[in-house]
Amino acid sequence: MRQTPSSPVGGPLPGKILPRHLDRQAAVYVRQSTLQQLEHHRESTSVQYGLVDHACRLGWPRPRVAVIDDDLGCSGASVEGRPGFQRLVAEVGLGHVGLVLGFEVSRLARSCRDWYQLLEICALAGTLIADSDGVYDPALYNDRLLLGLKGTMSEAELHIMRARLEGGRWNKAGRGEFGFNMPRGYLKRASGEVCLDPDERVRDTVRLVFDVFERRGSVHGVMRYLVDHGVALPDRARSGPARGEVVWRRPHRGGVANILTNPAYAGAYAYGRRRPEAPGAAAARRHKARQPSRDPDDWRVLLQGRWPAYISWQTFEENQRRLMANRSKHKGVPRGGPSLLAGLLHCGRCGCRMVTCYRNNGRDLRYSCTRHQINYGAPHCQALSGAALDAVVGGLVLEALRPSAVEVSLAMAEDVELERAARHRQWTLRLEQARYEVERAERQYNASEPENRLVVRTLERRWEEALAAAARLREEHTRFLAREPIRLSPADREAIRRLSDDVPALWRAEATTGAERKEIARLLLERVGVTLQGESERGDVTCVWVGGQRTRHPLVRSVRRTTQLAGHAELVGRIRALHGEGRRPPAITRALVAEGWRSAHGLPYRESGVRSLMARMGLIPARLARPSAVVVRDEGEFTPTEIAARLNMPEVTVYTWIHKGRLAARRAEAADRSLWLVRLDDVERLLRQRGPGGRLPPRQAP
Repeated sequence: MRQTPSSPVGGPLPGKILPRHLDRQAAVYVRQSTLQQLEHHRESTSVQYGLVDHACRLGWPRPRVAVIDDDLGCSGASVEGRPGFQRLVAEVGLGHVGLVLGFEVSRLARSCRDWYQLLEICALAGTLIADSDGVYDPALYNDRLLLGLKGTMSEAELHIMRARLEGGRWNKAGRGEFGFNMPRGYLKRASGEVCLDPDERVRDTVRLVFDVFERRGSVHGVMRYLVDHGVALPDRARSGPARGEVVWRRPHRGGVANILTNPAYAGAYAYGRRRPEAPGAAAARRHKARQPSRDPDDWRVLLQGRWPAYISWQTFEENQRRLMANRSKHKGVPRGGPSLLAGLLHCGRCGCRMVTCYRNNGRDLRYSCTRHQINYGAPHCQALSGAALDAVVGGLVLEALRPSAVEVSLAMAEDVELERAARHRQWTLRLEQARYEVERAERQYNASEPENRLVVRTLERRWEEALAAAARLREEHTRFLAREPIRLSPADREAIRRLSDDVPALWRAEATTGAERKEIARLLLERVGVTLQGESERGDVTCVWVGGQRTRHPLVRSVRRTTQLAGHAELVGRIRALHGEGRRPPAITRALVAEGWRSAHGLPYRESGVRSLMARMGLIPARLARPSAVVVRDEGEFTPTEIAARLNMPEVTVYTWIHKGRLAARRAEAADRSLWLVRLDDVERLLRQRGPGGRLPPRQAP
């Protein structure tokens, strides 16, 4: 007759617990979903740790009860990121665990996929599962059915809680009351009202970022301006003893981009700017990498006019369009290359944007249409040298600029004044804050008790540091004033006006960069299209100006070969006619130049080019080939220069031996001159014959 096992503390054990289960470990799994629950819901955590005593009451000795609490603060929605649950499954699969004990099924898993995997492994390994309600054997049908139902309810409970929380969050966000960290330049009062930062320097710095972006048009341009002028970005400390105080940090690309793309600076409350992803662990991993959408139509909540604004909503939308245009598939911000039409030029045949290519260290500029060739393997569309096209469009831009040159110069002077005023205001605010820090440290030092030397020494050191920082800032400000006065001098204004009198000279000046020329062209042109007439030198340029006006202009470019010229047949006929009149190449060249014929490179013909063309036509004999510069040598023969380099001896010594007849040599013709060739063995023999003074022995009479 079978006996029922009993526990060490007395009393019979449940019938499902057998001695083979007691021979293995009992695993107590402890989990809390978040760190906040771990900190504030301590009773739930202590109840889960109390399952160790429950395992002992079921018959396991305390040394054989293992507690797995590696997943405290981890969600049970997935097995990823839960090393404790993974270790539990591994131990069960190895047959080391006789009982898995959890407070409830939701502590073990809230996903049916993970839950049924654990059930299957427990059934194969003969492991029991226990919770606060009882002990279950996954190998039994009824117990497995009950465990499966509990797992399904646990997963459904997770979705219900998540949906309830999501609904509350979106409902609160729809009213504009769902809180998040305030961006730079804003502060939330105790009443919940959002206001501009009371620090004047913080507000001025945020406005400076938008002003610089309006002039430079790129995030990198704003960042470089802040770095070059020593302007730091403000932030509010979110933790530590200085929580809530303004902290100034060095400018970085992410901080500048956040200011320019955040709709809060336009006074709008926006929430849900990230596009929703498919549920699952993969989407959870991608959540951190997903960037907010810049299209307001994709935002779940957008309430305009809820906050005080630094810029208008129209300015914010224009900034987003400029940022989008800076991407590679748009024309982008003007860059420093010599190309004038980078980002503006489109192919007149297929409509694609033409790429800009630089060769020969940037001196050779070409525009190519390669989009269909790269994407679809289609034949090459068209390409041309950029010098001629840039010259045509540059001339059109200068013609458009000439009537408004004076107004441009006055606006330029005003912009320079405003920019300088903004920089001087930044320095004023920095000096004012430095004085405040010094006065604050002095007040703290004076308010301390002299007997408390530990505190006094610390406050004295802070006061000295504040004084030193203020002195350094004053020195930097003095250097800044020496380098840049507050206002433009009359001489500076007159220089700006003189520049406007000669716009072409200013356009071609070495100090004018390629980026500045491109920026001027983009202010006037929306788009430029070019269409070549086959492989000839002729083409058409279509300019779409700001405002919608279209103009067409002829283009003459340079080509590789004379046969590509559109009038090649007429040119050949004209040369034959002139040659038939008995004219020589110099006279033919003068006639072609007078009649306006151009070479393949777009230049007037020279005599050498006419001779080469007539030789290919068979009208005059080709120039005789130049004599070869290759010298046929015998084995062991070298020139005196090569001998001197090989034997590390003076070259003049070799020539002296040749002229005195001590060294045999022969003449060899190389192109238009002759060379001496001597044998290396003869030179080495003479070197061995030299005496102590370096002299050769006297020649023996023949």
